[in-house]
Amino acid sequence: MANRYSTRSEACAGSHPSWLARIWLALWCLVLSACGGSGGGTAGNPAGNPSSTSVKTVLIAQGLSSPWGMVFMPDGRLLVTEKAGTMRLVSMNGQVSGAITGLLPVANAGQGGLLDVQLDPDYPTSPWIYWSYAEPGLNAEAGLAGTAVARGRLTELIMGNIQVIFHQSPKVAGTGHFGSRLAFARDKTLFITLGERMQDDPANPGVNNAQNLAKHLGKIVRINRDGGIPGDNPVFGGGLALPGIWSLGHRNVQGATIHPVTGELWASEHGPQGGDEINLVRAGRNYGWPLRSYGCPYGAAPGEACRVGGGVHAPGFEEPLSYWVPTSTAPSGMAFNTGARYPGWEGNLFVGSLAGQALWRLSVDNEHVLAREALLSNVIGRIRDVVLGPDGWLYVMTDGDNARIYRIER
Repeated sequence: MANRYSTRSEACAGSHPSWLARIWLALWCLVLSACGGSGGGTAGNPAGNPSSTSVKTVLIAQGLSSPWGMVFMPDGRLLVTEKAGTMRLVSMNGQVSGAITGLLPVANAGQGGLLDVQLDPDYPTSPWIYWSYAEPGLNAEAGLAGTAVARGRLTELIMGNIQVIFHQSPKVAGTGHFGSRLAFARDKTLFITLGERMQDDPANPGVNNAQNLAKHLGKIVRINRDGGIPGDNPVFGGGLALPGIWSLGHRNVQGATIHPVTGELWASEHGPQGGDEINLVRAGRNYGWPLRSYGCPYGAAPGEACRVGGGVHAPGFEEPLSYWVPTSTAPSGMAFNTGARYPGWEGNLFVGSLAGQALWRLSVDNEHVLAREALLSNVIGRIRDVVLGPDGWLYVMTDGDNARIYRIER
């Protein structure tokens, strides 16, 4: 099954805080007639101008139930998580396996459940599978939940030798903002993205859990594959920081990948009303939430005036590389293109979109977003995850009931 669709482009994805850069980007937008949303050289979700780009979607499999993450196995099949707590193997001919047994229970409610999945960097000799999930509390923590990470070994359709290597602290009530993506760094340490569990309200700035180093809420952590803490993790002053914290001030990071040239972590993050971000995530840096956002608190009329903390993050916080205003696109899984299947798109970043129902193509250099373009807008639905296959093609997975996996060809 294949269809060809034209795309809509958006060239203005600037994130420079200076007034000179803003003026330059605004003029560039006018020339290209590609910008919308509010001013300042930022980009919202405009219709844009039709481009000459077209892509083809090839249906691989369907019938998945609220899938969340996927990763290619050495045999060419995809290992897929479903939010209710199941994993399945999906063949390129569309065959979907039965549920893998032996997995741990998950708190499947709201945004919680079984989330991301990755293979050990040395999988052929160290065949661990890692997954993140919403872990239900027990005994004194009954009714609470928190993001956790486990690893295990798969034999046929049975997961065994399971070890829980990370528990978010503290567990809290609620069913939102668990994160969570997993990304292995070049040194084989593991990044885990953690949402602030909807505990921070910019209209009530007295909480700021994402700024509290004594909690994992709203952080990205970095651990060793066995759950230990790398000795070169950042050191925070005050002596109150929980072990493993890499960065802070995050709201809900649902996409993460490693830049193929620099080896640095890139992440996509949900804002409130607008203000979704693409970030270059560096050790010890603060990304502003809930003190700064280009989005607006829920219930506020979107516009320049309601941006949290005035919007601009610098100099006290890290500026996003790109952001969406005034409408949220809800970015999800993401992958860099390192293959040869897409001439002219070498090194581009591809980001799924839930609310925006698109596949965003971002033209980047080592640490800047130069332009962005929305592919497949409102064509295949909410895109939950994006991976680059061993064959060099991009694969995307939709969200919800009867979800599908597509190969993207050009």
